[in-house]
Amino acid sequence: MTNEKRVVVGGTFDSFHKGHRGFLEKASSLGSVKIGLTSDQMAKETKGVEVEPFEDRRKHLLEFLPSAEIEEITDPVGFATIEDFYYIVVSPETRNRAERINEERRNSGKEEIEIVEMEFVLAEDGEPISSTRIREGDIDKEGKVINR
Repeated sequence: MTNEKRVVVGGTFDSFHKGHRGFLEKASSLGSVKIGLTSDQMAKETKGVEVEPFEDRRKHLLEFLPSAEIEEITDPVGFATIEDFYYIVVSPETRNRAERINEERRNSGKEEIEIVEMEFVLAEDGEPISSTRIREGDIDKEGKVINR
């Protein structure tokens, strides 16, 4: 589709889980998706922990959303200040990055990207599903609480 709106999302997408799937479903419902996927180095610096290798994370994304375009990013704004997009889909945790991207776009004379904030997908305990909680063994990738 040539008239399809372009949508940008960014993230690490470690321990690909139900929250990631909901996030990408929302993004793809809005148009064609381009994902800024954090480099291994950036992931290590921002998360402070080892995450799955870039190629593994990329593979999981493409298995779920084969039509997505994926570009490695090494900083929080990546290509989003340069390329044209209609929407940027964020979580409550990453909204400030989208606002920073729009500020940089305004400063360079580019149009802002419409911010679509998606609520967190919750685990069965009512807390957000996150890669951190999965890594720590609190929940599984579907949000089920792991009894210890």
